[in-house]
Amino acid sequence: MEIVGQLQKQYVDFTTCLFREGYLDDQYVQLQKLQDESNPEFVVEVVSIFFEDSEKLLNDMACSLSVSISLPWVLFCVPDLLIDFNFFSFFLILFQLYSQQQVVDFKKVDGYVHQFKGSSSSVGAQRVKNACAAFRNFCEDKNLDG
Repeated sequence: MEIVGQLQKQYVDFTTCLFREGYLDDQYVQLQKLQDESNPEFVVEVVSIFFEDSEKLLNDMACSLSVSISLPWVLFCVPDLLIDFNFFSFFLILFQLYSQQQVVDFKKVDGYVHQFKGSSSSVGAQRVKNACAAFRNFCEDKNLDG
């Protein structure tokens, strides 16, 4: 039982750090409050769905930008990006690769980023949500240099 207690303490310490550093916001606390004995895996399930949806959205965005990124690359990078919350850099790389093309469908790209922002917000991934908001501003301004 001592191992379980240690793991629970590590989890609390880790999430406390994520809140303190601004990675998570109060929406994550709301998710935790919805978890109960009848559904003890609720948070894990919701966050897992977020990861799956994020992978698809990033891949769809890459495809809509005609950027050749293989699915294994996305599968490999998405978990790291979600942990490091380095989405803004990822978006900029995609955008810079595509800006070499003739036309950017800003509306389509903005749609994907808007979806991603909503998903991030629903799980309390504050830094991801903030990166999406900044990226949407570039789409609204039709800024290829962003």
